[in-house]
Amino acid sequence: MIGYAVIVEQADDGGYGAWSPDLPGCIALGDTIEECVDEMREAIALYIDVLRERGDEVPEPRAIEAVTVPAA
Repeated sequence: MIGYAVIVEQADDGGYGAWSPDLPGCIALGDTIEECVDEMREAIALYIDVLRERGDEVPEPRAIEAVTVPAA
C-alpha cells in the first residue's frame, strides 16, 4: 500500500487544512483534525484516479520521516 505524507495545519478560524508535498494541489479542509484527515484520504484517492485517467504518472511517496522542531 502506498502512503503519502500529509501536513495538517490549524487555520485562523479554528478549522484545519491538509496538503501533501508529494501531490501538488491536493488539499482538504475539516473542522477537526480527524475530519480533515478523512477528507484528505478521499482527496488523495480522487487525485490519483484523475492522474490515471489522464495517463499521467502517479508519483511515488518521497517523505519517509517527519519531525517537529521547537522554536528557539
